Amino acid sequence: MKVKLLPHYTLEDWENWEGRWELIEGIPYAMSPLPTPKHQLVSTNIARLLAQELEECEKCVSLISIDWVVSEDTVLEPDNLIVCSEDLERDLFSKKRLEFPPVAVFEVLSPSTREKDRITKFQIYEEQGVKYYLMVDPDTEEVEAYELKNGKYELAGKFQREGEFLFDLDDRRAKLNFSNIWR
Repeated sequence: MKVKLLPHYTLEDWENWEGRWELIEGIPYAMSPLPTPKHQLVSTNIARLLAQELEECEKCVSLISIDWVVSEDTVLEPDNLIVCSEDLERDLFSKKRLEFPPVAVFEVLSPSTREKDRITKFQIYEEQGVKYYLMVDPDTEEVEAYELKNGKYELAGKFQREGEFLFDLDDRRAKLNFSNIWR
């Protein structure tokens, strides 16, 4: 029997690639073609609403797709994030990439990424200590919200078209009304 080995890529390899790629445990995943208009609308609305919620916060910001270096062989590009730090300038804005876990990650599901988001990224976000993981399905207009408790994700709520989710960000709380992300 023949054994076929896959190449194992690293952050150094990834930095030299053209286009948009995620690297998960040494395996490259193309981030093209670009998402559908509805996917982008939902992601834009999430970013806008979170930015409004966090406008007065000096420690937390809402970001759209940004490269997060998880390890030497894993670089992820979540759709939306909440990042918190005591010193955002030092820890985030002076860097080329995110180098520590965000507090919350939103993945807007699409047919080409659904399995990766539900299984692979779910596991990575859980292992990395991302406090909140929300999977947003623009086709069914449903959101599954998970919260990390004792090192494992627990389903905190499943929302169909509407409902609110409250994020506890240490000294601040932020809420997201899901009925406002679909329009």
